[in-house]
Amino acid sequence: MSEGRSRTPLYLKVAADLRAAIAAGEYGSGAKLPAEDELGRRYGVSRGTVRQALAALRADGLVTSRRGTRRVVLGAPRLHGFGELRSFTRWARSLGEEPGGRVVALNRVEADEEEAERLRLESGAFVYRVRRLRTLSGTPVMVERTTYPQRIGELVAAMPLDTVSHSEQLELHGVLFADARHTIDLARADEDDAELLGCGMGEALLRERRLSTDPAGSPVEWSQDRYLPGTVAFTVQSSTATSALGRRLGP
Repeated sequence: MSEGRSRTPLYLKVAADLRAAIAAGEYGSGAKLPAEDELGRRYGVSRGTVRQALAALRADGLVTSRRGTRRVVLGAPRLHGFGELRSFTRWARSLGEEPGGRVVALNRVEADEEEAERLRLESGAFVYRVRRLRTLSGTPVMVERTTYPQRIGELVAAMPLDTVSHSEQLELHGVLFADARHTIDLARADEDDAELLGCGMGEALLRERRLSTDPAGSPVEWSQDRYLPGTVAFTVQSSTATSALGRRLGP
């Protein structure tokens, strides 16, 4: 690897490679990872980059957190609760990352057919479409496209353009998020994605589509988030007793 300019931060690439090695059994539970300086030489990166990568693994619950000693592998990736999975901001903070957000477009328009169906609106109803660039510790990782019913969109429209978490502010206004349905697939980068994320037109992006409802079951947002490849991955854990979904850094 090189410390030169790259769309995906180097520490995420290092974390992804180590995560894959752990998943493949190269480092079993209780095994020690190589020392920081050895990892730096292996990947051709600085010690600071290695520490950032190890911090990402620690946030996932994969390795121990003691600095100055060789990290010990603990086990499976960490799964997240409802709030962390639904909210980019809360998820980022749970990993020790600094979340950022900047509105690049906000429009009050008539709902299209899909928006009306998802939000259970009558034909011709108005919605607010919000497009935001989301960052992790200053690095662009995702373009968020969210459609709100008018009553909620008016609250969002009144917020400063650099508000980090719309969800937290909406909750302060009494808007409660009680349930969310997530669909994860791939989407091709359009012109807006390419400009904001610095990727190529048509490049494959990881897409998370999310419909959130309040305690009464009424839709409060319909969102489509597009992530740069290599920046996040989703883990599903299921059993006869329960199922859970987690989001993490890296592929």
